[in-house]
Amino acid sequence: MNYRVIWRKSAKRLLAAVWLASEDRRAVTAAANRIDLRLQKNPAQLGESREDSRRIYFDWPLGIDFEVNEQEKKVIVLSVWAY
Repeated sequence: MNYRVIWRKSAKRLLAAVWLASEDRRAVTAAANRIDLRLQKNPAQLGESREDSRRIYFDWPLGIDFEVNEQEKKVIVLSVWAY
C-alpha cells in the first residue's frame, strides 16, 4: 500500500536552504528523491521511532523528522536538515 507523502512548507524551506548551502546539490536532490520513494512504501518501518507516531530517518546528506498517519495512509515530513 502506498502512502501519500506531504512535506510541510517549513520542511520545504529547510530543504531549499540545505540545497542552497550544499557543495553537492546533486547529492541533496538524490537523497530527497530517495526519501520520498521510501516514505511511500513502508514508513512505519523506516528509520527510528520517536514519541507518538513520529520517526527520524537519515539518508546522506539529509536527516528528516516525520509523522505517519496509518488511518489516512499519509506521511508528513516535519523537518529536514543536513548532517
